[in-house]
Amino acid sequence: MSWEAWTIFAVFWVVFVTTPGPNAVNCVSNGMNLPFRRAMLGVLAILTQASAFLILSALGITALIAASPVAFFVAKLVGAGFLIWMGVRGWINASQNVEVAAKPAGRVYLHALAVAVINPKSVAGYLAAFSQFVQPEVPIWEQMAVIMPTALIITTLSYTGFTLLGAALGRAALTAMFNVWLRRGMAVCFILYGVLLGASGVLQLEGSK
Repeated sequence: MSWEAWTIFAVFWVVFVTTPGPNAVNCVSNGMNLPFRRAMLGVLAILTQASAFLILSALGITALIAASPVAFFVAKLVGAGFLIWMGVRGWINASQNVEVAAKPAGRVYLHALAVAVINPKSVAGYLAAFSQFVQPEVPIWEQMAVIMPTALIITTLSYTGFTLLGAALGRAALTAMFNVWLRRGMAVCFILYGVLLGASGVLQLEGSK
């Protein structure tokens, strides 16, 4: 990969992972409600998903999924339902006290991994990265040796920042009412992402007919 191609890819990835989405919302929520070290398990889950998606993209699997309108439509509907469910559950539980020590580490990791895997921005982003930045004349795994470390380092910095933002907001929530409405605001974000994801899936399926 040339220096120019790497620079374009790096700038694209910075924009991609710093644009607020379900992963960012989840990291902020973890930072607010969990000790920082445990909240960072959410970032580890995102890195797990990112590594898997990068490898799958290199093998062409994500492109194959995206090429099937029906399969992609079903995946979007499942993801939409999951996000809406999390948002509704978060709204209902917003007024309850958060027991930060009671949430198992495995649950934090698996929850964040589920959010990352069904995130529609992930599929679109990885497909865009491989269609725009991979050079056909260069062996794919030589390029992956540059692409993967770059993407994972930028991803780590971005979502660590979102987790720190959540921790700062949690400390700033000096009143119970403020904390309740802040948590409900995060829940609404999940619901909106779910609705938009479902709507985009319907539009995509109709456009493919």
